[in-house]
Amino acid sequence: MPKILIDKDKCSACRCCEVVCSLWHTGTVNPQRSRIRVFREDNLFFPLIAGPYTDVECTSKTNVVTHGKEHDGCIFCRASCPAKPIFKEPVVDIPLKCDFCGEPPDPQCVKVCPSGALTLVEE
Repeated sequence: MPKILIDKDKCSACRCCEVVCSLWHTGTVNPQRSRIRVFREDNLFFPLIAGPYTDVECTSKTNVVTHGKEHDGCIFCRASCPAKPIFKEPVVDIPLKCDFCGEPPDPQCVKVCPSGALTLVEE
């Protein structure tokens, strides 16, 4: 099963991954429609990839993050969740999931990442 490894220490926040993902899937450059997003927390940048949705408990134990409900905006629960975060397609409001850009896997985000923060591996 393929997996995209993320090395947050290498991420330069160039957002090339967001641009190419939206372009590949929608034919337009619109990072809000991307299945990968680069987040910033203080001076740390890290890409997160949309994955399958499951209910997850917040790592701070302050509340539960569930589909369709509000949470405190903390992104570390999504980063630490083994199921990965949920992203919604802004036009039709449906959850997005990384599809590795087809079969066989050919993730465009990995191809364009200039810093090497993204790597495709087979588990």
